[in-house]
Amino acid sequence: MDESTERVNPGAIQDTFGRPLKSLRLSVTDRCNLRCRYCMPETDYVWLPREDVLSFEEIATLTGYFVDLGVDRVRLTGGEPLLRRDLPRLIRLLSQNRGISEIALTTNGVLLADQAQELYDAGLHRVTVSLDTLRPDRFRRLTGRDEFSRVLEGIEAAASVGFPDLKLDTVAIRGFNDDELIALIEYAKHYHAEVRFIEYMDVGGANEWSMDKVLSRDLMLEHIHRHYGEITPIPGRGAAPAQRYCLPNETTFGIIPSTTNPFCAQCDRSRVTADGMWYLCLYAIGGMDLRKPLRLGAGPEHMRQIIRDGWTGRRDRGAEARKDLEAVGLREGGLIGIERLREDPHLEMHARGG
Repeated sequence: MDESTERVNPGAIQDTFGRPLKSLRLSVTDRCNLRCRYCMPETDYVWLPREDVLSFEEIATLTGYFVDLGVDRVRLTGGEPLLRRDLPRLIRLLSQNRGISEIALTTNGVLLADQAQELYDAGLHRVTVSLDTLRPDRFRRLTGRDEFSRVLEGIEAAASVGFPDLKLDTVAIRGFNDDELIALIEYAKHYHAEVRFIEYMDVGGANEWSMDKVLSRDLMLEHIHRHYGEITPIPGRGAAPAQRYCLPNETTFGIIPSTTNPFCAQCDRSRVTADGMWYLCLYAIGGMDLRKPLRLGAGPEHMRQIIRDGWTGRRDRGAEARKDLEAVGLREGGLIGIERLREDPHLEMHARGG
């Protein structure tokens, strides 16, 4: 066991706004088996060179340096993370680090039924499955694939093996699935899961985002209130992206209002891409290359200093900055032009872990 595995985290470093370094999203691949309109609508993409993708051992080592500086929660993302062969082996490696209190996974669910038990046995703590509609025709139109039944099988498998705190993530899009909020709450309840509705976000550029497609938190609550009656906010949100609510029948759900009510002031998360680029904000245009010093043999203290310097100098408030553009009428369309996205694969959500 190496020194970063043995060390117990003494406390998190803070950025310029006093936000601690606590949560790390690890993208293990930029590839995906769906082509969702809000994430990967293009037919062809420029993929990360395979030789640049970090090995599991490199990911575990790099994560250890983050843990030394405060991180205690890790989430595996993609692309679609279950496309990465033998992912349970990475989970077992991460589980050896006593400073990590939670290892979670976000998946589209297509491959989950076949892997749920092995993931659970490897030490995965929580699973979040993306589910934007309960209608097969809409699923096909949104994703470009006919995999709806496999996603439902994946959710059932995750519930069956016993993952606690199972969550379903729904990107709420005005004029597309805004008539399914109640059905999705009831579906999640059936599996003792909790649905989290996510406002459509203007990141990347290929997704043809526009403000009129955003179903706001207030509109969601209004619609849900008409059906169920009184909705009670659940206190204690902390740094979590979702505000949680309780219905009169004690069913809970969450809303992530990143577009209309950003939570930058509490954000404690950053992202490492599959090839080792570190992004301090989902909206960040530039990242920091951690793969190069790692592969050149930089020692633990050198790597920790790179991360320390990056985080303590962090001033990012990307969602708030985008929100501010509304006041001057400049918030419309994607954040980055499509031609630039084709030149740099790191700039789209599927590469940096959404």
